[in-house]
Amino acid sequence: MARVLRDVCGAAVSGPRVRFGPSPTGFLHLGGLRTALYNYIFAKQQRGTFVLRVEDTDQGRVVPGAAESIEGMLHWADSHLQWWHNTAVTGPVCGKPHRKTRRPQTSLAASEVLLDRGAAYRCFCTPQRLELLRKEALRNQQTPRYDNRCRHLTPKEVAEKLARGLDWVVRFRLERGVEPFQDLVYGWNKHEVAEVEGDPVILKGDGFPTYHLANVVDDHHMGISHVLRGTEWLTSTSKHLLLYKAFGWEPPQFGHLPLLLNKDGSKLSKRQGDIFLERFAQEGYLPEALLDMITNCGSGFAEKQMGRTLEELISQFEIGRITTHSALLDLEKLPEFNRMHLTRHIENEALRQKLIQELQLLVEHTYGDQQVDKEVLEKEYVEQVLLLRKGHISHLKDLVSGNYSYLWVRPLVSREHLQTISAEVDEIGKLVLGLMAKPAAVWTIEELNKDLRNLQKQTRETKYSSMMKLLRLALSGQQHGPSVAEMMVTLGPREVCGRIRKVLSS
Repeated sequence: MARVLRDVCGAAVSGPRVRFGPSPTGFLHLGGLRTALYNYIFAKQQRGTFVLRVEDTDQGRVVPGAAESIEGMLHWADSHLQWWHNTAVTGPVCGKPHRKTRRPQTSLAASEVLLDRGAAYRCFCTPQRLELLRKEALRNQQTPRYDNRCRHLTPKEVAEKLARGLDWVVRFRLERGVEPFQDLVYGWNKHEVAEVEGDPVILKGDGFPTYHLANVVDDHHMGISHVLRGTEWLTSTSKHLLLYKAFGWEPPQFGHLPLLLNKDGSKLSKRQGDIFLERFAQEGYLPEALLDMITNCGSGFAEKQMGRTLEELISQFEIGRITTHSALLDLEKLPEFNRMHLTRHIENEALRQKLIQELQLLVEHTYGDQQVDKEVLEKEYVEQVLLLRKGHISHLKDLVSGNYSYLWVRPLVSREHLQTISAEVDEIGKLVLGLMAKPAAVWTIEELNKDLRNLQKQTRETKYSSMMKLLRLALSGQQHGPSVAEMMVTLGPREVCGRIRKVLSS
């Protein structure tokens, strides 16, 4: 009878089942996000299941807080993408990530099976002996490898060493004559691992499995049908297939994703501070912009196209289109990707409401030590700023930069100071107030520039350049920045009138 796989919530699992297994030995960077994304869109397209599984088997190298950060960054992306809030892609623990450290008994039992079948053995070699082997190999200009010494211990010798309380690990017997496998990306492959490697440790002395054993055991028990992972694991796949064969389990289909490299062809390094997701989140980049960029520079789609949504990525993805060529990442293009997706957020009613709240908080945080009038924090005004500036900004935080400070901080400019520019302050102010009474339909930068030219002709002696200088100071308190017409369009009639009246009454 075929096994019916169910999650712990009781739901039956069908269709392809994939997983993303980041290691908490570091924080999540763009390469890891790309692997997660390809797994997700493959599962989503095939009506399958996406599972998050934290591979925390190497406890000695676990970075404190890394696992929580990885989960947090994926949930940051999930806040927009709904990765595992959709029932079609929830994991077998109702959306919560798996942790290997919470299920070590599974791998321990699996190692016992391999020991009983003679496919694995206990190794009693000390760290000192292994270090001598490594140094000797390096001295002879050879690749260090274990010499399989304990493979040949008799049952009696093993029992004697166990009785003496010697430390041991479990090693897997690598056999020659591996069978070829067909990779979904790289085609037919075979790596005779026994010819280049010693028998690998699969269970460490602390009782924790190594990645190779944990990976195979977890994939089997979680019903993983397809493994999409980085190409650095391609040469290990034959080793994993030998483990599947030793257990008598059917292996999943493997597909290895080409590397994501820097623009100059160098590898992404965890030492690079500019590739971690925390940095992009802190700088105000949208998750959609990151996903768009890392897919646009790679393969798996019919063509390169900026501005794709997640739904478009899912519909256009074809695993057969993934090539073996590495993807070159050009981070200089990210602001443009973000501008396109920020514009889409502003145009979407629901997403715009969230941006309004975020911008209100940004304004309060940025200008908290200055006098910010309550009216510039009102929803209608903030929404108007977003709608008028869409397409002109790459980040939401651009709107609280120095160039846009006039939007939030009303200038402290006296009428007397403006009179040093033109004695016709009152006349100009009244003309502008009259102009603001015109229907909003004509409020474009082009129309305003024409209207301002006409206003200047109604003054007695003020030159156009002087009038622009006066209005700029009255509206922003700045001598440089956007054009007066652009400034007036962005501020809107109500705010322009408020600032002009304030000057006239000062």
